[in-house]
Amino acid sequence: MVWRSAGMSWQGGRPGLRWDGGRVSSLSYGRVIGFRAVGERRCAGARGNACPLGALVGGRSTGGRCPDCARLDRAHSVAADTLLDDPRPYRVYLAWFGPGMVKVGITREERGDARLLEQGAVAFSWLGRGPLMAARRTEEVLRHALAVPDRIPYARKRLVRAALPPAADRAREVEELYGRAEGVGAWAETLERLPCEVHDHVGAFRLDGLPALDASVVELVPDGVVSGRLRAAAGPDLHLLDRDGRHLALDTRLLTGWGIESAPPDRPVTVPLGFGDGQEQLF
Repeated sequence: MVWRSAGMSWQGGRPGLRWDGGRVSSLSYGRVIGFRAVGERRCAGARGNACPLGALVGGRSTGGRCPDCARLDRAHSVAADTLLDDPRPYRVYLAWFGPGMVKVGITREERGDARLLEQGAVAFSWLGRGPLMAARRTEEVLRHALAVPDRIPYARKRLVRAALPPAADRAREVEELYGRAEGVGAWAETLERLPCEVHDHVGAFRLDGLPALDASVVELVPDGVVSGRLRAAAGPDLHLLDRDGRHLALDTRLLTGWGIESAPPDRPVTVPLGFGDGQEQLF
């Protein structure tokens, strides 16, 4: 049976794969999985609506949308600053992805730490809570004051997961940055400051003892197979050990828009893989 992928899901702190129609297949660590891509990759549409053109999408696109649907999807996102009248409370957070890799962001309070799990944040602390625009203004002030980027590429996040410092060191770096953020002036007056409390996702992601990354899936191709034992998951990434013992990372955003059907889990991986030097090889 062929399913059409809608990407990754984190529900209740556990990873899963979403499918068109709303179904979610939960993923358990240690499970051996295998699937192959079927047909062509079609645009995933925007805001719950199908792409009116059924446009083809390139295999390496992590967005999985045609240009028109991508613009529509972003136009209605918090990141685009278009939801100015949203009455729901928001939280500002400080997220840590690895040594020297930190960002400040916002998320709806009702979502809890789901946004942090979706981004692959290894550790984080809340900074404050309040109306959307107060949260947004404070986010911008702190981002510039702390000299942290707006976003961190997933390729960088993947490479450091196998060599993370101990939990105490992770917490210490978050606490130090929290202290710097606390000393920054010009926080929005309507934002309630929250105390530093470091939350750690290494257990939820199962990153302890993760071996060094050998390669990452670059794209899916028609009839291309991905298989392996699920060793860890973080953000949109699945970390698999294939039948040859290689540690491979699969960005599940590459699945969006493809038809997917099961394949024997002992099959070799037959999709393009990328290595640290940028070279690629088809296995």
